[in-house]
Amino acid sequence: MTGPSITIKDVAALAGVSPATASRVLSGNPATSAESRQKVAAAVAELDFHPNAQARALRSTRTNVIGLLLSDVRNPFFADLAHAAEQAALAEGLVTLLGNANESIPQQDRYLDTFISQRVDGVIAAPQGEGSSSLRALLEREIPTVFVDRTVDGIDVPSVTTDSDSGIRQAVEHLARQGHERVGYIAGPQTTSTGRDRLKSFARAAREFGLSTDPALTYFGDFQSASGSAGAHHLLGLAQPPTALLAADSPMAVGALATLNRKGLRIGRDMALIAFDDIEWFSLLDPPLTVISHDVEAMGRTAVRLLLEVIDGQKPASVVLPSELIVRASSGTADPSLGQP
Repeated sequence: MTGPSITIKDVAALAGVSPATASRVLSGNPATSAESRQKVAAAVAELDFHPNAQARALRSTRTNVIGLLLSDVRNPFFADLAHAAEQAALAEGLVTLLGNANESIPQQDRYLDTFISQRVDGVIAAPQGEGSSSLRALLEREIPTVFVDRTVDGIDVPSVTTDSDSGIRQAVEHLARQGHERVGYIAGPQTTSTGRDRLKSFARAAREFGLSTDPALTYFGDFQSASGSAGAHHLLGLAQPPTALLAADSPMAVGALATLNRKGLRIGRDMALIAFDDIEWFSLLDPPLTVISHDVEAMGRTAVRLLLEVIDGQKPASVVLPSELIVRASSGTADPSLGQP
C-alpha cells in the first residue's frame, strides 16, 4: 500500500500514535514529542506517504496569535514589558492577546483558559504562585510556553529572568558605605520566584556588609503600592526604626515614598530610599530616586525570540539578564535624628 491511497490514519496506526498527533507532526507543529516525530517520520518513509498538500492545509490552522500574561498592568515595569513584547511579536507577524493576572491566581487561570480556547500559537507568562491547574493544563496540551520575569519550581520551560543578586548586593554595599546599619526591606510575596530570590539576595548582602539582620526589619508586601505604604508605616513605627528602605519593586517603592512624604521625612536626608526597577519618572523626582535597574526592553524582546524558537520545535536555553545599581540623591547618609522631622 503506497502512494495516494495512503491516509494519515494509516501513518498514525503504523507509528502507534493518534491521528491528531500524526497531523501535528506532519504540519510542523512543535507541540509534539521527539519520540512521536521519529515514529511518524519512520511510518511516512515506510509507507511512502506524501503529506505535502495535507501539511499545507494543516499549517493554515495557525492563528498567528500569542498570549501574553503579565502580573499587574498597573506596574510600570510590566507595562513596559508588554510594549516591548508586543512590538517584537508584531515585527514577526504575530498579534498579542494581553492578560492581566493582577497578582491573582484565579484571574491568571481565567486568562490561561481563554488562551487555550482561543488556540494561541504560544504563551509568554509571568506566572503567579507555584503552578496552578490551568498553567499545568497549558503545558499538558504542549502549547509552546515561555516564562518571563518569574519562574515556577518544577516546571521546565525556557525563561528570561533577571539576576537580582548583583543589583541588590550593590545597593546594600552602597547603603553600608553611606553609614546605614539598619535597612528596612519591603519584600515581595514569597509565593513568587522574584519575591523569594530578592529576599535571599538582600539577606546575604546584609550579612556580608555588616548590616543588622533583625527580622523585624523585613516587611512582606505583595508587589503592589498599598503594601509598600503599609510596609514603610510599619517599619518606621519600630522601636529602632531603619534609616534606609529598600523596596523589592517599583509600586511598593511608590507606596513607601507616599508614606515618607506624609510623615514629613526628607528623602535622602532623614530616610534613604532605593527601589528595585527603574521607571522613567523616578529620575525626575526631587530628589531623584536611586534604583536597581534591569533592561525591560531586552526582556520583552528575548521572551518573544525564545517563544518563536519553541514554536519552531527548538529547545532554547533560558536567559538571565543583569541588574545594576543607579545611584541618585535618594540614598543619602544615615541620619540619627530619624523619626524627629
